[in-house]
Amino acid sequence: MRILALDTSTEFCSVALWQDGVVIERCELAGQKHSEMLIAMLDALLKDAGFRIKEIDGIAFGKGPGSFTGVRIACGATQGLALGAEIPVVGVCTLEALAEASGQPRVIAVLDARMGEVYHAAYQKHDDVWTTLSEPCLCKPEAAPSVSGVDWFGVGSGFAAHGAALQARYLGQLQGVDGTAVPQAAAIAALGAAQFALGRGVDAAEALPLYLRDKVALKTSERMQR
Repeated sequence: MRILALDTSTEFCSVALWQDGVVIERCELAGQKHSEMLIAMLDALLKDAGFRIKEIDGIAFGKGPGSFTGVRIACGATQGLALGAEIPVVGVCTLEALAEASGQPRVIAVLDARMGEVYHAAYQKHDDVWTTLSEPCLCKPEAAPSVSGVDWFGVGSGFAAHGAALQARYLGQLQGVDGTAVPQAAAIAALGAAQFALGRGVDAAEALPLYLRDKVALKTSERMQR
């Protein structure tokens, strides 16, 4: 099975190809140039691997949460590629991708959502399968959902932007933190491959985003209230 994966939910643009458990990946700092870079990166990846898009069995994409524009780019590119190649798709939560890439069994994944808020979820891995213990949500870092027990590992830009508040929230429960981690296509490919193996691929039209935040901009009066 060959799975193509992509993520544009942060300032990085990453693509990956998963083939029977072996992954090759490209990742570049894109800033706000994801739409200019993504297709070229995918094309180069496939050429290096010696495949055409029609030889791919499915596409996994980072569905969010993350940058509003970035998530839309990932969804749009996935729909276009999958429709043209007539292959199924799978959306992967970027927070679960953070957990997968961490190499840790108990993970609090937190992305900076701006406006003093974070995207948050908590996961635990058992027999190579992730269980969601706290569903993805948008919250203030000081009001992040509680978790039970110790030996949790914190990952994501939320810990870089709101480290003091999150460390206080999970006082005595964190055994380590990586605030530099970002969702990347290699982890999305692995998680997507597992979903495809279970027959959970869907039509390209169902490549839908996970936003969590309904409003991506505030009026001046609303910003002053915050």
